[in-house]
Amino acid sequence: MEEYTVSLNRIVSDFNFEILYAPSDLEEILIRTPEVSRPGLALAGYFTLFEKRRIQLLGNAECRYLDGLPAEQRENTLLSFIKAHPVAVLVTAGNSPCQELRTYAEQENVPLLRTQERTSDIMALLITTLNNYLAPRITRHGVLVDVYGEGLLLLGDSGVGKSETAIELVKRGHRLIADDAVEIRRIASGQLVGNAPEIIRHYVELRGIGIVDVRRLFGMGAVKDEGQIDLVIHLEQWIEGKMYDRLGLDENKYNILGVDIPSITIPVKPGRNLAIILEIAAMNNRQKKMGYNTAEEFNKRLMEQMGLPTV
Repeated sequence: MEEYTVSLNRIVSDFNFEILYAPSDLEEILIRTPEVSRPGLALAGYFTLFEKRRIQLLGNAECRYLDGLPAEQRENTLLSFIKAHPVAVLVTAGNSPCQELRTYAEQENVPLLRTQERTSDIMALLITTLNNYLAPRITRHGVLVDVYGEGLLLLGDSGVGKSETAIELVKRGHRLIADDAVEIRRIASGQLVGNAPEIIRHYVELRGIGIVDVRRLFGMGAVKDEGQIDLVIHLEQWIEGKMYDRLGLDENKYNILGVDIPSITIPVKPGRNLAIILEIAAMNNRQKKMGYNTAEEFNKRLMEQMGLPTV
């Protein structure tokens, strides 16, 4: 799987970190892992499992520990720590790094940063942000819309009506996230987030009309920059004789980046109001997540009516 990176400069800019020492252009220093560390064991001399690719956080505990060491021991401790070449050292909670740390950081070309934020707060924010930047990703041809808070990924052949359905949903008060190309990222186990490439964000292509700017036509409330994918809907032309699920008992899944997302197939033909159908699909999917499955309940009542045992 392709490895993604983010520059240290982007992280510094996002969090407005104070730069105490920068060895070179921070744009050239790349972060490759979403994990961060508090190097307590490293400061105690244990480097066997030290992960130098992680941003190392020095909070109140680490700074007080270093301040309490004899001068010679503190120098040796910090020299060993910096010589391990962490990708960056971040001093948190507004602490002032000791002179030895500044000296060795400059000597070994290790970026030294500072923030006023508390250690636990900035650690959580950093992990979330890095997970977002470094998440595995893929692009799918389709449409992503937010309907009643449910992210619906519409897939299907070109011309089946995905974009037109998205516009109808926008007119009914829902929000467009992406049209034509959906960039999908796995930001956590079992969680996918989609957005549109920057160049086509908030635009929809309607055959016969051309490119439409949804944000300008319908307002800021009609668009959303990104959203979670909760349900995959395959739109296909109605095929006479094909057996389509009529009760909703089938539990199909669609795998994206190793995550199985609930999936349904909706046949398209003249006279079907797809926007209303997708609204019902969104509400039904949310209801299932809340523990109530209409199809299973109906099947149970039917079995009881027929005097058959229910599973």
